[in-house]
Amino acid sequence: SKAIESDKSKLVNLLIEGDNYHSLAVLNFTHREAVDLIYIDPPYNTGNNDFIYNDKFVDKEDSFRHSKWLSFMEKRLKLAKNLLKSSGVIFISIDDNEQAPLKMLCDEIFEEDNFVANLIWKSKSGGANDSRFFAVDHEYVLVYAKNAENFKLNLDTEAEVTTSYNLEDEIGKYSLDRLDKQSLGYLPSLDFPIDGPDGKVYKVFHKDPKNKIARWRWGAKTVKERYNELVFKNGNVYTKNYEKDGVIPRSLLIDERFGRTRTGKTELFDFFGQGVFQNPKPPKLLKYIIGLAGLKDVVVLDFFAGSGTTGHAVLELNKEDGGHRNFILCTNNGDEKSDHKIASEICYPRVKKVITGYKNQKGERVEGLGGNLKYYKTDFVEAEPTDKNKRKLVKESADMLCILENAFEIVQETPEFKIFKNTDKYIGVIFYEEAIDDYKKAIKKIDGHFNTYVFSMNEKVHKEKFDDILHKV
Repeated sequence: SKAIESDKSKLVNLLIEGDNYHSLAVLNFTHREAVDLIYIDPPYNTGNNDFIYNDKFVDKEDSFRHSKWLSFMEKRLKLAKNLLKSSGVIFISIDDNEQAPLKMLCDEIFEEDNFVANLIWKSKSGGANDSRFFAVDHEYVLVYAKNAENFKLNLDTEAEVTTSYNLEDEIGKYSLDRLDKQSLGYLPSLDFPIDGPDGKVYKVFHKDPKNKIARWRWGAKTVKERYNELVFKNGNVYTKNYEKDGVIPRSLLIDERFGRTRTGKTELFDFFGQGVFQNPKPPKLLKYIIGLAGLKDVVVLDFFAGSGTTGHAVLELNKEDGGHRNFILCTNNGDEKSDHKIASEICYPRVKKVITGYKNQKGERVEGLGGNLKYYKTDFVEAEPTDKNKRKLVKESADMLCILENAFEIVQETPEFKIFKNTDKYIGVIFYEEAIDDYKKAIKKIDGHFNTYVFSMNEKVHKEKFDDILHKV
């Protein structure tokens, strides 16, 4: 009943209500090595009723405060790692309470070689009268690749460029960049003479020949292969630094374009007319991160979804650049002490309003961005291996198969089997092996290919029963 469908041609986004550990366990079946980017904003473990462990808030006096938090995070990060593609990346917001322990935990789980950066985000502007020593107006975003060798980062196209591209050739505008640098560390193998086209010999410039610290940026082989790219001028060797559509991203996110905590609060107030989250992240920050680290057709996961900022950011980005990104949000519904049910009363209504449109607090109509959403809840099936429990498990598993195959449109439904459709194929789920013949009769009337799942009470596969329609199944 909470499903939203605005355009059948668009991908289906998911909102999963429940403990995110259970959601991640299910996603390990449906989305293993299928996620491009993960962003999470976990509880910061400040000791101010923000982190629950074993159904109790962890306070500052708890001597196991940090180890409980690390145990909680470790289980979830290990499951999350399995979901990332080899080119995937995870961004984790955190503050000083757990930044150092989290860095060490991620070094262990994702390996030190896959550490990308520790971004510093200016989360506040002014104020901070409650600070004891320094006015702390920043948070961190830890970044790890699944495999740094396969990870690529886009250029920052909105950054202010200070380089003056005052020269131009047939390729485009460029500036000159000295081939010899003093900041890279001296290596004798990168200190060699280069013969110039004017007959002169060019050498690395050392301010103090007795204490050499400069070197070429290129090795002798590269100089030989790319000699025509060198510019010899005023006794120095340069390379052409052509103007690009952006610059290498900086680790300091201090501009207003990255948003502040107050902008996240303002956006939420516009949806609900009250403060429902203490420190929500602004969509601006998430849009920057997602745009920087992914293409236009990526799968984005947030398993600490909270107020749904990540989903909001994905929908806005798609609208702005015509992208086909889709998101998976996982969040619990809070506990009896919560003022609001997080999943059903905050995250879902916000995403729904963004998709379908809404009136802001000024009474102005805000147009919807479009999109599709399915809402699921995690739950347990009794573990005792009775036939009844097996049948219940089969019934519930049909939804997981739909998520796995991204097929949600029901074509035919009987007590014995169901047929679903996505844009280019059909999915068949047969609950009883005795219904195989009836299923075959049904699909013979439909033109298309069928990925078919058959549940069996034993180990038998029943493949031979499909020999006569292997061209369809």
